Amino acid sequence: MKKLTFLFAFTFLSVTVFAQKGEWIELFNGNNLDGWKVSENPGSFTVEDGVIKVAGPRGHAFYVGPVGDHDFKNFELMVEVKTMPKANSGIFIHTEYQDTGWPNVGYEIQVNQSHGDWRKTGSVYSFQDVREVYVEDGEWYTEHVIVEGSKITVKVNGQTINEYDESKDEKRGSDLGTKKLSGGTIALQAHDPESVIYYRSVKVKILD
Repeated sequence: MKKLTFLFAFTFLSVTVFAQKGEWIELFNGNNLDGWKVSENPGSFTVEDGVIKVAGPRGHAFYVGPVGDHDFKNFELMVEVKTMPKANSGIFIHTEYQDTGWPNVGYEIQVNQSHGDWRKTGSVYSFQDVREVYVEDGEWYTEHVIVEGSKITVKVNGQTINEYDESKDEKRGSDLGTKKLSGGTIALQAHDPESVIYYRSVKVKILD
């Protein structure tokens, strides 16, 4: 029995940690938030009918699971998301867990069709922003984020809407602080009690 248990554990570890590069791997299991750690207001994130519902005061769900040891450098992220009217959320990349506040580390990729914030879906928040709206509230769409080297590409429903190159951003000095591409985990944002957002898939592909 011990040998079988060890073999199962080793096989699981191999699948979730080692045999990952170049494959799409789902980070949300469809049942609960195992593998995620929620800051500040855990009640803002629930799972209903196989979907993550984000509704409530500020908080962030950080991926802390085994895939890539939750430390991604060059990767692709594919999220299936639906916003309700006046909702605001975000997807943080190259970030790390913190107990309270807006994440200080990494970049935020905006999720917002009709919230009052003029920075809309696909923005690399405050660094290269998007004003146009490409989808409607109440419809499922894909937000695809590709991080390679110094470049972030954002696609909505397969259409490239933003390409930001950190190395070519002349508005920034040589000291990028913590808002930079370096490596880290992924986080989903609960923005405010009036914002309701649904995530039904959060997949990652690890690149070289």
